[in-house]
Amino acid sequence: MRFLTQISFLFLFLSVVSLQAQIKFEAKVSKKSLGVNERLRVDFEMNKDGDNFVPPSFSDFTVVGGPSQSISNSWVNGKRSYSKSYTYYLAPKKKGTFTIKQASVEIDGEIYKTLPVTIKVKTAVDKPKDGNNASYEASENIHLVAEVSKNSPYLNEPITVVYKLYVGPNTGVDNWRETDTPRYNDFWSQNIDIKGIKVTPGKYKGEDYRYVILRKAVLYPQKTGKLEIEPLVLDVTVKVPTNRRDIFGGRLMKQIHLPVSAGRRSINVKPLPEGKPSDFTGAVGDFDFKVTTSKTQLDASESLQARVEVSGKGNLKLFELPKLNLPSSLEVYEPEHSENVRTNLGGMRGKTADSYTVVPQFQGKYPIPSISFSYFDLETESYKRISSEEIVIDVLNGPVNNATSDNNLITGNVKQRVVLSNEQFAFVKSNPNLTAINSPVFFKTTVFWASLLSPLLLIPLTIVFMKKRDERLNDVEGNRIRKADRLARKYLVEAKRSMGNKDDFYEALERSLHNYLKAKLNIETSDLSKDRIQSLLSGKQAVPDTITEFIGLLKSAELARYTPFSKVEMQQDYRKAAKTISAIDKQIR
Repeated sequence: MRFLTQISFLFLFLSVVSLQAQIKFEAKVSKKSLGVNERLRVDFEMNKDGDNFVPPSFSDFTVVGGPSQSISNSWVNGKRSYSKSYTYYLAPKKKGTFTIKQASVEIDGEIYKTLPVTIKVKTAVDKPKDGNNASYEASENIHLVAEVSKNSPYLNEPITVVYKLYVGPNTGVDNWRETDTPRYNDFWSQNIDIKGIKVTPGKYKGEDYRYVILRKAVLYPQKTGKLEIEPLVLDVTVKVPTNRRDIFGGRLMKQIHLPVSAGRRSINVKPLPEGKPSDFTGAVGDFDFKVTTSKTQLDASESLQARVEVSGKGNLKLFELPKLNLPSSLEVYEPEHSENVRTNLGGMRGKTADSYTVVPQFQGKYPIPSISFSYFDLETESYKRISSEEIVIDVLNGPVNNATSDNNLITGNVKQRVVLSNEQFAFVKSNPNLTAINSPVFFKTTVFWASLLSPLLLIPLTIVFMKKRDERLNDVEGNRIRKADRLARKYLVEAKRSMGNKDDFYEALERSLHNYLKAKLNIETSDLSKDRIQSLLSGKQAVPDTITEFIGLLKSAELARYTPFSKVEMQQDYRKAAKTISAIDKQIR
């Protein structure tokens, strides 16, 4: 018997061991060596359903997809086959050798763990390929492109950069956000507003795609040589097809986050040709130039505006305007600079100007000499110069400058001595006779200390006031008495004003008593008989003595119409009425 028991125990032990040996939980990777720009697929598979799955931390990788769960349950030749897996897609953060640590799951009350897996990450490969990776599939259908209008511009020649997001026909994009915005170092830049996102059919490397324009910018290179345009980087939410199908046979879509970059673009900026004119200040484009004045005839001490203006297409904000050369007898103020420039994909257009305020001091004729403006013309790739016309300012009336020539013409090349009259600055007093003002010192005065300490003294007063207010609000009985007294005074105010006139006083007193009852008992005037009043007040739990006094007051008011009453009796009846109304208001419920 003992032998049979041992055999049975051994058989049971072997069955349990055999059953446990059949349970598998392992980690499988798509590759153990990959480039830093490739993606890794990790599957945690079990052959029996489990709960409480805990993945490893993936601290050396970025999870770009997953976890996704799949279950396979089939019967082959009467034998059941079951598989359940959790799938992750990983992107390595850097080169090196890393370990994917253990994952755990609970199966039939037991905890099972995978073995660690070592992954070697090498330098980037030319073209990462991993057909099992959803990110790879998306990367083959999502492309961010920076289209540059010209790769070899001149210095200060405008170029445009247009960022387009191309999407394949079988891929859907839900959303995107910028994770890195391009910085245009060594360029003057202007972003162009985009009104609305429009999907447009197009071609990418000869294939049919759709694209949207995300960003536009106009750049003016400020240095020669090789310049870098930093990339625009997006995080795109993409829908990609999977191997699973719905009940109608259509492929199910999966949503992933895909980082895409437009890549760096190199621009080779050419210097401007040799032979720059002496008056060249960096203008590049196609321009017009002119000098104008608001008037050519005026009197001394009047003012005119001389305007130097450049208009056209080019780098209007990036060069200096030529300066006016005026005779010394003309008082000239610093110019006021103005710009009316708009920027689109073709570059800057508009005009820029310096406006001078000129005030002549003496009568005579003053020429504004011709000045020139030079620029580099991109069409002909040559320098061009435009000269303004000479303008003569005729000052008709004013003091005479003795240093002028016989023909009263003052050239711009000869500096004339300006003799100012004694009244030139008459409006400025040279001896204003100012006296010191002995203002009182405020610091540490009585007013100073009072202003400083008064807020502190208000604190205890405020506390006492608030305490008294709370006590008053909590005094229910006192509040009720005060309310009753106010009510009595309210209804008897008319009677008090008629004190001394018997008829008016008792008429007002009777009306006040009636109005009080109508308000408190909600009754009409027709119901105000003495028996009705006594019955209502008794029903409201008023004290009988108080009711008797109230009825007595009504009788006194009626009797006063036929008998004489003194002022003393009126005052007594008034006080009695106030006392009775207050008492009733406190007693009735």
